[in-house]
Order: sequence, then C-alpha cells, then structure tokens
Amino acid sequence: MKTPRCPNAACSKAGRIIRHGFYKTKSGKRRRYRCEACARTFCSTAGTPHHRLQHRRSAFDEMAALSVEGVGKSAIARAKRIAWNTVDRWLEKAAACCRRFNDVNTRALDIQELQADEIRTIAGGKEQPLWVFTSIDVGSRLWPSTAVGRRSYRSTRALLREVRNRSHTAGPPLVATDGFEFYERAVGEVFGPACLHGQVITTRRKDRVIKVARELVRGTPWKLERALSDSEDSSTLNTSFIERLNLTIRQGSAYLCRRSLCHSRWRTRLEEHLELLRCYYNFVRPHRALTFGKKTRTPAMQAGLARRPFTLRDVFCSRSLSACLTMCRVAIGDCHGTLRLAA
Repeated sequence: MKTPRCPNAACSKAGRIIRHGFYKTKSGKRRRYRCEACARTFCSTAGTPHHRLQHRRSAFDEMAALSVEGVGKSAIARAKRIAWNTVDRWLEKAAACCRRFNDVNTRALDIQELQADEIRTIAGGKEQPLWVFTSIDVGSRLWPSTAVGRRSYRSTRALLREVRNRSHTAGPPLVATDGFEFYERAVGEVFGPACLHGQVITTRRKDRVIKVARELVRGTPWKLERALSDSEDSSTLNTSFIERLNLTIRQGSAYLCRRSLCHSRWRTRLEEHLELLRCYYNFVRPHRALTFGKKTRTPAMQAGLARRPFTLRDVFCSRSLSACLTMCRVAIGDCHGTLRLAA
C-alpha cells in the first residue's frame, strides 16, 4: 500500500501514519502501521480482501482470474492445491469488493443505444429456473447492470431502473430487446413515452433460425432512422451485441456453462459471481472490438470511467485509486470491531 490510511471510521483527524513493526504469515513478514491520531494499529492490507490472508496475495488474485475465465471452484482448488472451502470463502470476499467497486465507479454513463436480453439457468435444481437479465451500452460495450430472478415484470423493471440510475444522458436511449412480453411496459415506465424501443423477434425451427422480424414498439420511424444513422455500430435494429455479451458471460462463469456440474446451488452465489465477472469485464479485460491502432481499450476506458486498464490487484487494493472513494465494510479483528474505510 503506497499511501496507508487509518481504517478507523471514528478517527476524524488526518493523523500521521507511522510504521509499527511487522507480523508474520505463512508467506513471510508484513508491515504494520500506527495512526498517531487515534493510536490504532493496522496492517498494510486492512480493508481489502487480502486482509488476514495466510497465502500470497498473488494466489488470491490468480484464483479470482481463473474464476472469471470459466473455471469452477473444484478445479481451482485442485490446480492451486487449496482447500475447496478456502476458494469459496475467497470468492465471496472478492465478489463483495467488486460489488462495491462497481457501485462506486459505474456512474454517470452516456448511453445512446441500449440492448437487453436474458439468460436461463438453474439454482439448486432444474425445478427452480432462474433468469439473468443483462444489458449493454453498444457504443462503449459496457455492461452497466444485471438482475437475477424470475422471468417477470419485476426483474425486467429492476434491470432497466438500474441502467437509468447509472445514466446521465439527457435524452432517452434507443432500446433494442427480444420479444419478451414485459419489455414494452417496463421500457415505457422507466424511460418514458419519448423513448425509442424496438424488438427483434426470432423464429426458430429445429434449432435453426428461419425468420427474423423487427418491430418498432415505441417511437416513430423517422426517429429510429435518425438514431441508427447517428449510431457508429448499428445500421439496423438488432440485438447482436447483447447476444455476444451473453456468450462472454456463459464462458466466463462456470455457473452458467451448459451441461455442467458447476451450476449454482444458491442464488446469492450466482449474483456474487456475476458482480465479480462484471467488474473484470468492464475494468480489467481489454475488448477486442475497442482496438484503436496498437492500443486496445476496456469498456470502462471507452465509457470514460478509467484512463487505463485495471488489474484485479488494483480493484482489490482500490483504496490507492482515485476512482474508488470508499470501500466495502470489512472485519479487521475481534478487538477492532467492524470498520469502514474513510473516503
């Protein structure tokens, strides 16, 4: 940690941080610090998922990287020679940090063209299907929000409301969806009657597409033509970009792989891993469609949320990043209690 800060939320004074010896772990010695204002001592990893980690921090980062590349927990435990319950606990901590990182940094989006779709999966058993509602900002390829639940109006509205809350666009965007019945009502309620909403309805026979119909549900044809002419990516109404994002999500999450034993047992675990994957997709992984010369950007860079590609270490130690103003709540010991990092 380059600039240590006191993790005590009750410490109102910006006291000087001094070195305060070392403590031992399995991977060697680590530095401790002391705040002269409140006399509280803390380690260099306080307030991060690396806190009280009895392994190398690189092992934690490698575990998270394998998880967002579609490797299941059991396979990670075998490859890294770590107990399965340890991998599960580490993923829970990493996902909590990424959730907070997403909430703080995915704000003030300029969304001109939005696409939304759903992914079917199961949790616990096949008799309890779940749907993952996803969205994408076509211009930046950013994944702004997601919602997990039943294929219902409530889940559809939750997805679109989160997108609207993260957006600061003056006018309503062009929204493209499939023919799911609740999109028309939810789009009109969230974005208002002035928005443009089109549906792409695909007819299949024997797992082959035989017909593609495009319908303008809300708005006027001349507004749609103007929106498509202003778009740098779409020449016609389509859902190609959200379908490609859904493929990336299925490949990046072992929970969503088809014909796999790695399906989620609990809905909360699926939601947590989607937050980890969304953070990795937006801020860490360069997008091949965003290549300009010799430089490849991440969706967050294209959306103006970051100036460089982050690493998972940057996300987990995000106190040193100016983009992250606060951090998630962490427990740094029974004697210290539950603390929150200062902004």
